Amino acid sequence: MTDQAGLVLSVRGEATLTVPADSVLLSGAIALSRGSKPDALADASAALQRLTTDLTSLGGVTLGVGTDHQAMTWLARSATTWTEYQHNKDTGRNEPTGRVTATVNVQITARDFDLLEVLGAHLSTHQDLHVQQVSWQVDSDNPGWAHVRAAAIHAAIEKGRDYAAALGVSLLEVLQVADTGLLDGDLPRIAAEQALSATMSRGGGVGGGPADTPSLDPEPQELTAAIDARLRATAVTLTQN
Repeated sequence: MTDQAGLVLSVRGEATLTVPADSVLLSGAIALSRGSKPDALADASAALQRLTTDLTSLGGVTLGVGTDHQAMTWLARSATTWTEYQHNKDTGRNEPTGRVTATVNVQITARDFDLLEVLGAHLSTHQDLHVQQVSWQVDSDNPGWAHVRAAAIHAAIEKGRDYAAALGVSLLEVLQVADTGLLDGDLPRIAAEQALSATMSRGGGVGGGPADTPSLDPEPQELTAAIDARLRATAVTLTQN
């Protein structure tokens, strides 16, 4: 596109940066089966009490307002029960076993990675706790975001210089910088810092059997930023032969 001020270049700049994770989130559930609903709920509650007592001994606190940046937090929620079924080879159908399963979803977040080794050892002793996912996360205020966003802006300017050189003109100024999609008047499909999720997850075991022992080796995270920019350059002169 052109105007009286010269040539306007519309470009997109992208950048990535690898940073250490700020926290790790362990998502799992206490799950057990008993002969009745009251027994299942009572034993699930007791298992949860043993777990939270253990976490408290490591310095953990309940997740709440003002505790989200503590060294370790935990949150228990969504206690449910259902009738246990098992496949009957003779009838070919799933039939009730006469037992009831109770589950309590549990989330544990650790920000002090020096606690990870002892945390993993403690969790392995809780036979009814099954870790289903380990997610490494980066805070929204991590300094890496500022660096990767700045790098995305510089990448857009460098791309503009390439276009200008190909046209035989010079860049004059940056007119606009915005999250991807905003220069077209549309809401961006995803925020720039969410172009690539800054979490890496690794699944754990689910269901019966011995307690899971999740791997808690910190994983570096890749931050991605993308921006759109409009740059003004000197006018292009086309000469007809």
